[in-house]
Amino acid sequence: MWTFVVVSDIHVGSPRSFRFEPAWNENWQTAREQILEINPDLLLICGDLTRDGNLHKYELEAIKKDLDDLPFPYYVVPGNMDAGNKHTDIRGPIKDRDDISLNIRSEHLKQFSSVFGSLWWSFVYKNVRFSGFCDILAGSGLPEEKDFWKWMEHQKYQPRAKFHIWIMHYSLFIHDLHEPNYDIRDPEQYLAWYFGIDEPYRSRIFNVFKETNATIVINGHIHCRKTRYIEGIRFDSAPSTAFSQCKNLWDDGDPTLGFLRYDVYEDRIECSFIPLRKISNKKGYGPRGHPPPEKRDYSLAWEK
Repeated sequence: MWTFVVVSDIHVGSPRSFRFEPAWNENWQTAREQILEINPDLLLICGDLTRDGNLHKYELEAIKKDLDDLPFPYYVVPGNMDAGNKHTDIRGPIKDRDDISLNIRSEHLKQFSSVFGSLWWSFVYKNVRFSGFCDILAGSGLPEEKDFWKWMEHQKYQPRAKFHIWIMHYSLFIHDLHEPNYDIRDPEQYLAWYFGIDEPYRSRIFNVFKETNATIVINGHIHCRKTRYIEGIRFDSAPSTAFSQCKNLWDDGDPTLGFLRYDVYEDRIECSFIPLRKISNKKGYGPRGHPPPEKRDYSLAWEK
């Protein structure tokens, strides 16, 4: 038996920013200590490594340095706070949130890659293939999207392992694989739109999962833990270590802070939830959400 750990949405920020939540940084350090005690073979991170890494390269650099000091290898995919949100041409209903201006951008992807390397990767460790990708590119129309789909299609022809674990940030679906696309303009549908992937990209990604014999697909972004099974594939939405949200998105979702441990046996993979042993309540400063530029007051920063 051997072990890999999955964390997501750790949102490590900086007191140099226009906003900072030290509790989220402390929660990550708690999770980090617990992961070190487990001493897994691998650590996988489902995006949102930073609070505002798309705006501040120094946040990406700081969390990379922290991860580099771990005694085991780690692999990451970018989250929307690292590279930008899923693409839209329509503004949603939330006041002070300009969804169009929050779209994923090439410059943010290049910045993330300059720190962490490739936006997609696949490798075999022992009897498991691990694959991760920047799902936010799907439907973006960015130049990088063409390369993304080319890479995804190529995975169908990679050598098979006994198990195949896929890592992404957004959830492939919210309630059902065949659900309709949600309307960003409808306040009751906005969150479902915000957290999931639209058709036709959802089906195209799922087809790759099927043709590559996916065993488990793990996503972040929602900050609420839930497991579903679709056509023999296990879909795990991972918890956050930073803050809870979306407890009302599903009747049986669990927003408890923590991370996932996977134990790999010869004939199976078992998953267990590891809650944080302590949760920080330290107060920070600055706005939440996705504030427009005029609300980003750097004079509030604790460090200049």
